[in-house]
Amino acid sequence: MGCIVLSDQRGRIIIFIEERHQAILDMLGQAGRITTGEIQQRFGISYDSAKRDLRILEEKGLLKRTHGGAIMIRSVGWSGQTNEKTGKERAENVKDNYLDIAKRAIKEIGSQEVVYVTAASVGYLMAQNMPDDQIFTVVTNSIAIAEELRKKGNITVILAGGEMSANGSFYDGFSMEILKRLHFDKCFITSACISAKGGLSVQKSKNMELLNTVIQNSRKVYGLYPVEKIGMDSVISICGLDSLDVLITDEEASEEDVRVFEDAGVTVIVARKEMQE
Repeated sequence: MGCIVLSDQRGRIIIFIEERHQAILDMLGQAGRITTGEIQQRFGISYDSAKRDLRILEEKGLLKRTHGGAIMIRSVGWSGQTNEKTGKERAENVKDNYLDIAKRAIKEIGSQEVVYVTAASVGYLMAQNMPDDQIFTVVTNSIAIAEELRKKGNITVILAGGEMSANGSFYDGFSMEILKRLHFDKCFITSACISAKGGLSVQKSKNMELLNTVIQNSRKVYGLYPVEKIGMDSVISICGLDSLDVLITDEEASEEDVRVFEDAGVTVIVARKEMQE
């Protein structure tokens, strides 16, 4: 049995590898993610040893490795308790990588284009950061996004409305009828999870028809997926990876994850953090 030795003010303490692995899982359970640097600092081990620990735990199905560490594996039925919150309300609690992805997605919008923007939190972050120097049209089924874009004179907004759900979005027959009649240069969508085997998947069936309709009516489909959603499956599969043209993710996505999408013919854009002056 392998072990490491740590020093503290009380003397020398021996921690076995199995105990270290459990401690890593405990840290991950509390924070939702962990970096190799945090593991090195906590246990006094090398970078290679920290990476090896994460690889072993991933092989056991206990976590998912990222570019700089690891994140928790979501259960298939994971909901995050956000289903009845608006994209605006969810955006208040998401990590910075969502904003990185949103800002990078905006750069893909061209002048005079008609684009669909997801009602999810990353879509609201897009709405908050839309440019003022080009004219285009945004279609959305989110009242929060429509209200945010109402302030911008250069953007025409089409709200696919109907009977509003508790989270301020529209998914009913009225909304679907509007979306079926529209055509998009580009759509910016997301879902609960995405993986090579399961494709795009969702937690609620109400999202199935909407996403498939938007995809079918778009010339180019962009998937906006932070690393937390990649390589996992939710309960309902809606379409395969071949429905995506481009995937925009963040810097924590591993090389293995990126390679999977590229091998499937999807162009991968990694959103870089903006340098602060």
